[in-house]
Amino acid sequence: MNNLNFADRSEPAMAAGTRPDSAPTQDRHEAETAAWKASVARYQHSAPWRSAWQIVNTLVPYAGLWYLMYLTLGISWWLTVPLAALAGAFLVRVFILFHDCTHGSFFKSRTANDVLGMITGLLTFTPYHHWRREHATHHATSGNLDRRGTGDLWTMTVREYLEASRSKRFFYRLARNPFILFVVAPLFLLLVKNRIPKSDAGPLERRWVLGTDLALLGMALGLGAIFGFKAYLIIQFTALLVAGAAGFWLFYVQHQFEGGYWAHGQEWNYTAAALPGSSFYKLPPVLQWFTGSIGYHHLHHLSSRIPNYHLEKCHEADPLFRNVPPITLFASLKSLSFRLWDEQRQRLVGYGHLRALRREQRKASGCS
Repeated sequence: MNNLNFADRSEPAMAAGTRPDSAPTQDRHEAETAAWKASVARYQHSAPWRSAWQIVNTLVPYAGLWYLMYLTLGISWWLTVPLAALAGAFLVRVFILFHDCTHGSFFKSRTANDVLGMITGLLTFTPYHHWRREHATHHATSGNLDRRGTGDLWTMTVREYLEASRSKRFFYRLARNPFILFVVAPLFLLLVKNRIPKSDAGPLERRWVLGTDLALLGMALGLGAIFGFKAYLIIQFTALLVAGAAGFWLFYVQHQFEGGYWAHGQEWNYTAAALPGSSFYKLPPVLQWFTGSIGYHHLHHLSSRIPNYHLEKCHEADPLFRNVPPITLFASLKSLSFRLWDEQRQRLVGYGHLRALRREQRKASGCS
């Protein structure tokens, strides 16, 4: 990934601080930026029939699974729980529709995006307007070491970790523990954190967080009356657990991988944060369908206006995108070993790297 020279390709609106060294260099930058902009512009439009079909092939099966789970309750939980897990997989796809709506890419109409976004946000336990703003901040700051903290995963640099207090290092390790990261954190986010507006939320966001909470309460009471409250809670919990774990894993691999990108303020670059800084996660066809092609995350960060169903076509249309090395499902497991960003080596490293640093320091002090 690092041998692809994207670091000097900037999106002027997002990386105004990046200055070329000479006029010819600036001309080249502008030509390259114009080239990728022209490539993605052809796909920055929604196709009404494609959007409608995705609604049908996502929401109808999801509703059907709830009906099947209702029918199996009187037979065996061994039938109901696997169906709840499958419903969780469909919930990932529901979230992709929600996600596209927050970017305004699923429909041409803002109103249509807002209506579907609020419906799918209810199903995924995520307040639409509140998440839309936070996610926009994530896109504008991804990989920026000076603007961490909104819509991203807590990532410290090696220097920051070594200078941190013992308690802060403990909580950092705890937060990056796989069980906490992919089981506890998703449930906490969906069931607790999403229920409370952030302190900087505006009046509209606060109203819609409250509105989503009340709608969820009504949904829980209604489905609890139909299924029985114990059965509903088990089914909903299972679906959220599967969807949350899968969603957090996808987000993790999208930005925590070998060849990732992080930089400080003036050095940060929008295009570099998208192409080298966001992964191309090449999944098997079935998983690509359930995840709405979000594995083409390098393109999504380059242009969030591309609907999920155009991402693959856009990727195949330009050698610039096709040359981005993919991460396979098996290779992505290596991402679990990445914990810290090493500013000197410009790559993510694990905790074992700290031991190597200490050995080098002891060796250097012994030679002095």
